[in-house]
Amino acid sequence: MSGHNKWSQIKRKKAVTDRNRGRLFTRFIREIMIAAREGGGDPVGNPRLRFAVEQARKNSMPADNIKRAIARGAGGEGGAALVEGAYEIYGPGGVAIIVETATDNKNRTIGEIRHVLSKYGGNLGESGSVSWMFTKAGTIVVPRAGLEEDRLLELALDAGAEDLRTDDPEFFEVRTAPSDFDKVRDALVTANIAIEEAKVSMIAENLVAVAGSDAAKLVHLIEALEDNDDVQNVFSNADIDETALAITNDE
Repeated sequence: MSGHNKWSQIKRKKAVTDRNRGRLFTRFIREIMIAAREGGGDPVGNPRLRFAVEQARKNSMPADNIKRAIARGAGGEGGAALVEGAYEIYGPGGVAIIVETATDNKNRTIGEIRHVLSKYGGNLGESGSVSWMFTKAGTIVVPRAGLEEDRLLELALDAGAEDLRTDDPEFFEVRTAPSDFDKVRDALVTANIAIEEAKVSMIAENLVAVAGSDAAKLVHLIEALEDNDDVQNVFSNADIDETALAITNDE
């Protein structure tokens, strides 16, 4: 499968900073609620919920918060409030962006997204306007430390994975068909393979190189979108100039 999203590598390197943001817990809560609503409140029989809970615990979310989110999602107070959605965006430098949301107020969410786009030079596209540039795939990010590539490859392929990406010096990335994502992730968990991140992602088929002022604007745009409480994921086809990244990270 072609296309490698450098931004996903950059985000992982900024994970320590992200963990200090209160919005991280908000995203976990929303993911837990949606998973419980769709597959029930028992993590044993609900792979999406089980992994959401594991990630929340890994990031020190209190157990009571997790229990309340599961109860709300499974039909308790506020359980039916959240609705998932996706927005397709043209960013600076002709970059394509897909924003996935989970919200209890779609009008508020789209209003806030439009405000961010007007501030940082993006435009909202119609449904299908940029999604054709992406392929939906499961992505499972695994730290390299202490793990043999051959062992991971064998485990992943036996479980139904399609590919193992090795171009990041700190992480392996297992790719799967969306339908095989849960099975492959669960097989790695059962084999005691540490997982840094796992989700069904939108993978860009081809990257668009962005440099200079466009790159700086794009970084600010993506960060502003990710800072929104209603935004769960942001995917793009940007190959961002590292000089611009250094400048924006110093600001």
